[in-house]
Amino acid sequence: MTGAAAGPALGSVTLVGAGPGDPGLLTLRGLRALERADVIVADRLGARAVLDGLAADGVQLRAEVVDVGKTPGHHAVPQDAINALLVQLAREGRHVVRLKGGDPYVFGRGLEELAHCRAHGVDVEVVSGVTSAVSVPAVAGIPLTHRGIATAFTVVTAHDQIPGIGGGRDHTVVLLMGVGTLAHAAHVLAAGADGRSGRGADCPVAIVEDGYGPGQRVTIGTLATIAHQAAARGVRSPAVVVVGDVVALSPYAPDSLTAAQSVSPLQPADPLLRKAPA
Repeated sequence: MTGAAAGPALGSVTLVGAGPGDPGLLTLRGLRALERADVIVADRLGARAVLDGLAADGVQLRAEVVDVGKTPGHHAVPQDAINALLVQLAREGRHVVRLKGGDPYVFGRGLEELAHCRAHGVDVEVVSGVTSAVSVPAVAGIPLTHRGIATAFTVVTAHDQIPGIGGGRDHTVVLLMGVGTLAHAAHVLAAGADGRSGRGADCPVAIVEDGYGPGQRVTIGTLATIAHQAAARGVRSPAVVVVGDVVALSPYAPDSLTAAQSVSPLQPADPLLRKAPA
């Protein structure tokens, strides 16, 4: 009598942060994980652009790619289904890379995916990525902190966390997924949750659209003007919004704004800065 045939050896899952979409900002460890993968479960933002960029650079990946891309307000594949898919693929004995835009642990629901996999006996590794919250402002010449101007920053998704943000204009605020609620966010940040302790209507604001992508564009104004400017220019997601006096350091900041803040903007030595239309 022969025993039952053994099933495939259990595979594994690696959560990889793809960064903001430039393959040059993918970590070496992340690239090695992609090269070993049997299947890549990819997001839309950041992840697909990195895969396309690697292919254009001649990097050949043998893995099957499963697209579970999400767009603002529409999730192509629900999160529960993504969780289940990761476990299913690993149970087939496959080495799975879950390629996520930015960093898996910065508004990426990475811990949910890790917990689900481990609860079903699947080993998981996490490879951090470069978050768009830092890298996209940088491509517009905006540091989130700068000595004498800003000593802290907060990253929010621009939904319900804004009223609870403390600090003044020296506390930089980065809004992710914030285009649809920009007018409300600008009003709350200018006035403050109590209507008195906000950053002021003249606080500088920048919107960086499609950071590192072909549609990269920078719009700079103030909390009083930015919603109108965004509507007039047709600003669209993906975009990162930066609020605080550090915005005046950008080479795209108008002279009136830099003079009001008494700062000298940095000159765009980086070719990525030079390509971003204001």
